[in-house]
Amino acid sequence: MNLRFAARTIATLATTAALAALPPSAAHATAIGSTAVASFDYQVGGVTMKVPTGCAFTHIIRGAGRKITYQNAGVDCGFVGALNSGFCNWRIDFTYANTNNRTYRTSRGRTHTECKIDPMRNNSPQKLPHYGKACAHLVVNGARRVSQCHHITK
Repeated sequence: MNLRFAARTIATLATTAALAALPPSAAHATAIGSTAVASFDYQVGGVTMKVPTGCAFTHIIRGAGRKITYQNAGVDCGFVGALNSGFCNWRIDFTYANTNNRTYRTSRGRTHTECKIDPMRNNSPQKLPHYGKACAHLVVNGARRVSQCHHITK
């Protein structure tokens, strides 16, 4: 048993030494977060639309430091939420705020008049001038319904 322990210890030390000798790689980060979409009603052409519980708004960011290389946000519905008629007159906005929570940039999505159960939007890569936070917002029929944010720090 001592021979196995010694072999494992030597292998662990050798691996650690080999990894320590490698040059440092660039720091990369991925952030994924989801927020539940609260149930709500809204009017479209005189018809009341109901969004039940069971949907989540997910926001994904990839990048390094203040550079965002990929950003996406969208809604996924399950159970009862998957049975609804979808989100009509929707758009997804991305906002960027500094560490004092002051929004300095907004990327407003186009409004989609069709009803969709799984609205989604990609945003172009961004080079942010400030650390702070990046947020995605789902707007339905002109009203912000849910937001999801990630802090961008050193």
